[in-house]
Amino acid sequence: MRILLTTTSYQDTPGPHHDLLASTGWEITRERGPLPEDKMLELAGEFDGFLCGDDAITQSVIDKSLPKLKVISKYGIGLDKINVDYATEKKIPILFTPGVNHTTVAEHCFGLLLGITKKIHSNAIEVSSGAWKAGWKKPVGNEIMGKTIGIIGLGRIGKEVATRAKAFGLEVIAYDPFYDEEFGKTLQIQKSTSMNEVLCNSDIVSLHCFLNEETHGMINAHKIQQMRNNVIVINCARGEIVDTDAMKQALDSGKIGGYGTDVLDTEPPAENHPLLNAPNCIITSHIASRTHESVARQACMATKNIISYLNGTDDFTQANTF
Repeated sequence: MRILLTTTSYQDTPGPHHDLLASTGWEITRERGPLPEDKMLELAGEFDGFLCGDDAITQSVIDKSLPKLKVISKYGIGLDKINVDYATEKKIPILFTPGVNHTTVAEHCFGLLLGITKKIHSNAIEVSSGAWKAGWKKPVGNEIMGKTIGIIGLGRIGKEVATRAKAFGLEVIAYDPFYDEEFGKTLQIQKSTSMNEVLCNSDIVSLHCFLNEETHGMINAHKIQQMRNNVIVINCARGEIVDTDAMKQALDSGKIGGYGTDVLDTEPPAENHPLLNAPNCIITSHIASRTHESVARQACMATKNIISYLNGTDDFTQANTF
């Protein structure tokens, strides 16, 4: 068996997943992803399986990978970089790892939120650059207690964010097309009937929805004007949910009070990416789920998935059906 391993979190983090993969005796080719389509096309055709991150697995990549490709094992849960419909048409199973990174992503959301509202990030940069001197005017932050946080996507991660929000004394409103009524009632969450209702009635918006036609560019110039003044937006979902130019303009004008994001529309960003120097903006390099604990859980599950499938057992988690 020949496997293409591209996820850098998997490769960079020590843990039992390395021994597990080595125990197969398979030939492993390692690349530093996420890989664009042209690089995937260059590599495709020689592998029985992909153990991938956010690489571009397009129709063309799948075509070139056949007939040898037998399985795609996704490290993580986001499938928007994979042409799921075409893989399904070609009877290629897509395996994924739900339920293993929700804790660490939720924690990262609050790291971004507190970094913005308490001016932690910007102040730390100022202090390290020598600004803290006699007569220097220190910044003033804001409390989050008593504010309303709106969660779009009340799945595993959204629920973890809601639980922590309640501990911080926040009022929680949420929207999810498959809303968990029992969970919402237990945590006293106000159920919203649409994403728009959440966006327009929150002091803080935390995004935990999938990227699709409905959510692509959802936070745009028109929508931002309908949102509350000084709203804080936290994005640990996908960069394309937010219109980059609209967010930059809203941060410059002060309409948006802060944007904390772990994802961008282009990763890694170009040197002139509009958000890199935007005010009240914290950007991390897609590391919300990159902790020693979470990586080991995700990597072991992704590895067990591909081993189980290729060994002909049914102990794997599949995202598509056919």
